[in-house]
Amino acid sequence: MQLHLETLQAPGATPTRALVLLHGILGQGTNLRTLARRFVDARPSWQAVLVDLRAHGQSQGVEGDDTVVTAADDVAQMARALTVPVRAVLGHSFGGKVAMLLPERLEGLEHLVILDSAPGQRLDFRGSELTMTVLSTLDAAPAVFPSREAFVAYLTAAGIDAGIGQWLAMNLERGAAGLHFTLSLGRIRALLASYFASDCWPVLERMASDAGPGFHLVIGARSKVFDVGDRERAMAIAAGSGGRCTVDVLQTGHWVHVEDFEGTVRVLLERVPA
Repeated sequence: MQLHLETLQAPGATPTRALVLLHGILGQGTNLRTLARRFVDARPSWQAVLVDLRAHGQSQGVEGDDTVVTAADDVAQMARALTVPVRAVLGHSFGGKVAMLLPERLEGLEHLVILDSAPGQRLDFRGSELTMTVLSTLDAAPAVFPSREAFVAYLTAAGIDAGIGQWLAMNLERGAAGLHFTLSLGRIRALLASYFASDCWPVLERMASDAGPGFHLVIGARSKVFDVGDRERAMAIAAGSGGRCTVDVLQTGHWVHVEDFEGTVRVLLERVPA
């Protein structure tokens, strides 16, 4: 089974290039649809491709080991099959680290836009404590719920924000006994373990020093994902790239494209030219 995808383009446009958008853990491609729509409306020569990564959304049947590397292999295979060549990739959090591995797998890339995804290892789960709490809460959850409202109420009672609960409820599916959560938590944990263990700093350093695609890191100022050392290292790499690589800091937490949507659109349009 191949990855599920959705394509968007401006009305009446004939795109010649594609931007692939990769969601974070527990998400799905539709999470980035509004951002994709704003981009293609402003850049009619571009097509946007929303992807459900392996073990997520409608790509839960994708087989193989659940790692960042295999997730990148999936996306590269999908991209090579598109009729419009992929020239840019945007990824948030888990999807950002998948994006970092694509230049070695996909020819013709010009830009990577990485939303609050630190390149290095984070074996202490720094910045992802909420995700780990969500997984533990879902592990202990009833097998079925009578309604979406009951599911959200269960998460809220466990201290998880109702907005996050409503977002997670996108993964509910109705069966004979009621609504059940469709994602395999075992597979999600495997992907997260790989994500935390992967070190992509050497990839970014190579990108900054050669003629490959430029990378554009967008960091949430209040996010814990990037520590002070990470920011300094990212800025030093960008400073030595001759302008091809950049770092933008928005006054947000980890969900930069949700908390400052207009700022994210602005950075995306500045860094990915018409």
